[in-house]
Amino acid sequence: MMMIDTADLTKTYNGRGGCRGITLQVPEGCIFGLLGPNGAGKSTFVKMLAGLHRPDSGRAAVLGLPLGRPDARRKLGYLPELFRFQDWLTPVEVLRLHGRLGGLRSQETRSPAFRGRVRDTLELVGLSEAANRRVGGFSKGMQQRLGLAAALLLDPELIILDEPASALDPIGRYEIRSLLKRLRSKGMTVFLNTHLLEDVEELCDEAAFLYGGELLASGPLHKLLSGTGDSGDNWRFRLGGWLPETRAELNAEAGDALSSLLRLVEADESGNALLSARVADREQAGYLCAAFIRCGLTLYESGPEPNSLEDWFLRMAGSRQGGDPQ
Repeated sequence: MMMIDTADLTKTYNGRGGCRGITLQVPEGCIFGLLGPNGAGKSTFVKMLAGLHRPDSGRAAVLGLPLGRPDARRKLGYLPELFRFQDWLTPVEVLRLHGRLGGLRSQETRSPAFRGRVRDTLELVGLSEAANRRVGGFSKGMQQRLGLAAALLLDPELIILDEPASALDPIGRYEIRSLLKRLRSKGMTVFLNTHLLEDVEELCDEAAFLYGGELLASGPLHKLLSGTGDSGDNWRFRLGGWLPETRAELNAEAGDALSSLLRLVEADESGNALLSARVADREQAGYLCAAFIRCGLTLYESGPEPNSLEDWFLRMAGSRQGGDPQ
C-alpha cells in the first residue's frame, strides 16, 4: 500500500509561493526524505499531508484515505517544525494531553496501560530522567525529543517529521537516526522533511526534491545518486604524462565536443592528473580512455564517480537555475 499518494496537489498563497502540481507516492515501511532549499514549498506540502492546510486543487490520500479523515489521523504521528509546549507541564502531563487529543478518554489516559506507554515512549526518545520536570526548563533539543515522543505516543503507522533533528547536537542526532531505523525495522513508515543532507543519506530509502514549489525528482535514493538516465554518469580518470599542450592534443584526437566534457580536477608538476567527465554511457567513457592512450598518456585508473547527496542536491538546484551551482 502507498502510505502517501498525491496527484497534482497544489496549495498557493494568493497565487504565490506554496507548491504546485505535486504527484508523489511513498510506499509502506520506508523512510522517505523530502529535500529542497528554503522556500521550496516543503512545509506547505507537509502541512497538507497532516491536514493543517487545505489544498487548492489535486487529490491526496494518506494511509489509503482522503486528507483530513479522522480515521487516518488516528494512525498518523506528526512533529511540526515550530512547536511549543506549556511551560508548566511535565512530559508525562504533555503526553497525557496528547492522548486526549488523539481520541482517548480521560480514564484511559490514567490507566496503568497508558502510563506504561508514556514511560516507554519517554525512554525511547531519551527523556526518562526528565519525565517529571517542568517543560519550561527544557532546552530546545529536549523539547524536540518531547515533540517526537508526542508523535510516537499512539503507535502510528505513519509519522511525518518536519525538521526533527534541527535543534539536536551530534550525539542527539545519532540517537534519533538510530531510533528511526528501529521504527522502520518494525514496519513504521517515516516521512522526513529535513535540510540535513547527511541524515537523508544515512537514513532514507527514497527521496524527493522540491524547488520553487515544483517536484523535480523522486525515487529510490540509490537510483537518484547513481547518475543513470538521460543526465549520464560522472566518471573520473587518473592519468600520467599530462602536459600543458595535452588539452589541444585531446581536442584533435577526440573532437572538441567530446573533449569539452572533460574537466581537469588537479594536476602536479610530475604530469599526474585527475580528470572528470559527465559521459552518456560506458561506451563514451571507453572512447575517452582510448583517446588518452592514443595521445601518449598513461591511464592509471578510470571508473564511475560515486555521487554524494550534496553533489546531487546542488546539481538539481543548479539545473533549475539554468547554470552551474558552483
